[in-house]
Amino acid sequence: MHLILVIAALYSLLPLVWLVTSATKSLGDFSTTGAFEFGEWNLWANVKTLFTQENGIFWHWLLNSVLYAGGGAVLGSLICAACGYAIAKTSFPGRRLLFALTLTGVLVPTTVLALPMYLLASELRIVDTFWAVFIPLLTNPFGVYLARVYADASVPDEVLEAARVDGAGQLRTFFTVALPMMRPGVVTVLLFQFIGIWNNFFLPLVLLTDPKLFPVSLGLFQWSTRQNQFPQYTPLVITGSLLAVLPLVVAFLVLNRQWRKGLAAGSVK
Repeated sequence: MHLILVIAALYSLLPLVWLVTSATKSLGDFSTTGAFEFGEWNLWANVKTLFTQENGIFWHWLLNSVLYAGGGAVLGSLICAACGYAIAKTSFPGRRLLFALTLTGVLVPTTVLALPMYLLASELRIVDTFWAVFIPLLTNPFGVYLARVYADASVPDEVLEAARVDGAGQLRTFFTVALPMMRPGVVTVLLFQFIGIWNNFFLPLVLLTDPKLFPVSLGLFQWSTRQNQFPQYTPLVITGSLLAVLPLVVAFLVLNRQWRKGLAAGSVK
């Protein structure tokens, strides 16, 4: 079992190691050094060229990804927490059917929804705008499922009843009583939302044409399609990919304790 875990860890880490070593190379070093060898140290020059290429468009891509992923993760996790809490702790007609439909939504690939989302965005006349990508990212059936499981496990009915006896309404009970108890689960949903939105590619590809609205993933893809004709884009794509991975690593390290608690609670339940 330990050997299998080591192999899986190496399989996961080797692409990151390749990114680190390749980001330090100049264009000529790619043909004279091995995949995991360091060439002449050229990292800072690559970073400088990356941020000045095409009038600094990479800055726009980074800012867009932060807005899409940061705003979408915070608002999306709050929406998921509210939905999961409502399904787990309130009684209303059709609750079981609604939860069944939510579980069905987990099974639907996001690529299947791309065309309907484009048609809806076209009807609303928001195609090629920030909102065309941002609004669909606020829904996450798996996040609702995870929040429901965590609310059912971590929020006692007696505490909610005590809050109602004290005169707290539904919103106040949720925000002041239930939400703090659900914090590890909410952080787990937030992390999943952040990673999913940061790596989102197909939806922006369908809905956006203005390069200044692209997230990092789509922007780097556009550059990668030019590598055959313009080899100078190769170090830029690799260096940009390395920088694009860093926020995900930081998010995992910062939220490490909280999201592990949330996953453990969901698995036990």
